[in-house]
Amino acid sequence: MIPPSDFREASFGAPHVGLLPAGPRDAISDVPGVFVGHVTLADGPVQTGVTVVCPTPATTMDPGGAAPGASAPSAQWDPFRTKIPAGAAVINGFGKSVGLMQIDELGVVEAPLALTNTFSVSHVVLGQLRAAIAANPGIGRGAPSLNPTVFECNDGYLNDMQAFTVTEADYAQALTNASSDFAQGAVGAGRGMSSFGLKGGIGSASRVVETAGATFTVGVLVLSNFGRPSQLTIAGRHVGPVLDERLAQPEQSAAPERGSIIMLVATDAPLDARQLRRVATRTGAGLARTGSVYGHGSGDVALAFTTGYTVSHDAMGRVAPAALVPDALLDPIFQATADATEQAILHALFAAESVLGRDGHVRRALADVLPDWAAL
Repeated sequence: MIPPSDFREASFGAPHVGLLPAGPRDAISDVPGVFVGHVTLADGPVQTGVTVVCPTPATTMDPGGAAPGASAPSAQWDPFRTKIPAGAAVINGFGKSVGLMQIDELGVVEAPLALTNTFSVSHVVLGQLRAAIAANPGIGRGAPSLNPTVFECNDGYLNDMQAFTVTEADYAQALTNASSDFAQGAVGAGRGMSSFGLKGGIGSASRVVETAGATFTVGVLVLSNFGRPSQLTIAGRHVGPVLDERLAQPEQSAAPERGSIIMLVATDAPLDARQLRRVATRTGAGLARTGSVYGHGSGDVALAFTTGYTVSHDAMGRVAPAALVPDALLDPIFQATADATEQAILHALFAAESVLGRDGHVRRALADVLPDWAAL
């Protein structure tokens, strides 16, 4: 446990996790080529939205690659033709995400990574399909079909999912909004999410590491919607029992875990799909530190990708392999993944505001319930 005097403040007043330094934003967009956009729907019983992570090539040498210091994706970026290596890990498979089977088989993503509520997955899939077809009219005709990548969590406590309010246009707008600077907390897909009986949502963090003779960045973005109040641990401090007492909601405290979390990991380190699957698995270490036990009803899903090189859709001959980081030198990246995952979950909690949703349901912000957490 870290004494209060030793806490280093990260974003939103959260403690800094671990000893590795964060990138300049302490967010997934510290990884070159990564941008994030939101659309937030907040109107009475409707508390939901869409978040899009755009994994573009980190170099202008690749088609659609990000120029140094770019604040938004290149207009030439076409994820269907310039694919990004990726690997996924399903820690607990109580979920309805789309696209994981083909990623597991082929080791690439060919669409932006979208997040939304459970009942809106199909609408966002249609948005992805229409955007890809607009850029590549042959998809599903002469060309192969698209593998959409849409992740979900159930925000039904605050949001009326049966209203089906998320549309294809919301996905398109989130894509348009993608930037290197983005909001966290009760925004986008995180608007209606809950964690530990508190307001959850979108959180992000990054860590910078040195390995294999080079410096790399690892960034994480989470859609945090998991955890029972009694489980909450902040930077090694088990504050859950006090949180449980202050929330005074015994019916929720005794209920089984029904939440979920999506964890997206980005890096510019050149790794192949097998290595990226190993990286994705390390998100479980950071998740567990916050108190999660991967409950029966919790869909805990991770995906890791690299912007360090690309896979061309149009390659017709042999392709020179990337110079990968050796397996024996992956430990710093594993450490960065675990630390950034824990940090991102804390950012989701510390950045969130209290939200009133459907049927008078309320999720209070951590800052309102546990302002003295460090002294507990």
